[in-house]
Amino acid sequence: MDLIILVWIHQHLVHEQLNGFFILITNLWGNGTLAVVLTLILIIKKETRLIGLIIAVSLILDILVVNLTLKPLVARPRPYTIYPIEMLLPDQKDFSFPSGHSASVFAFVWAYFITRKDRLRWILLGFALLICFSRLYLFVHYPTDVLAGIVIGILCAISSKWLISKFTNEPWMIKLLE
Repeated sequence: MDLIILVWIHQHLVHEQLNGFFILITNLWGNGTLAVVLTLILIIKKETRLIGLIIAVSLILDILVVNLTLKPLVARPRPYTIYPIEMLLPDQKDFSFPSGHSASVFAFVWAYFITRKDRLRWILLGFALLICFSRLYLFVHYPTDVLAGIVIGILCAISSKWLISKFTNEPWMIKLLE
């Protein structure tokens, strides 16, 4: 079913005029630079330091769960290795399940979303969904890879917020947040 949905997306939603846009979207989040820079900016500013710390812990949890545990454990081949297709991206170096892009962008965005109550959180959520869709559009993940990544990212964000809340009254955390 996964491949059927993915092929349908490719046959009905992929248009040459959109290729560059989705390549740009997926590459914006690609190597983690944007996530690290944005997190550091949040940590540097005193008024956003707590959210930056929650995001940082969420991203660390995401790396541990996705990159160091699930991808090598499940070792699911990428869809383009099974279904011949002209690729718009170079071969990916890791396995398909779960989607690292989806997990990390949701680890970041959901941590922000559940911590801040501003309009930016909705813009970030739209951005995260675009990144997730780009992984399907570019045929580098199955839908279940992306869905699992979203769920894992959300769970990392919730776990991070919970973990940080356990230490907010500790003297070292108060000092860190000053």
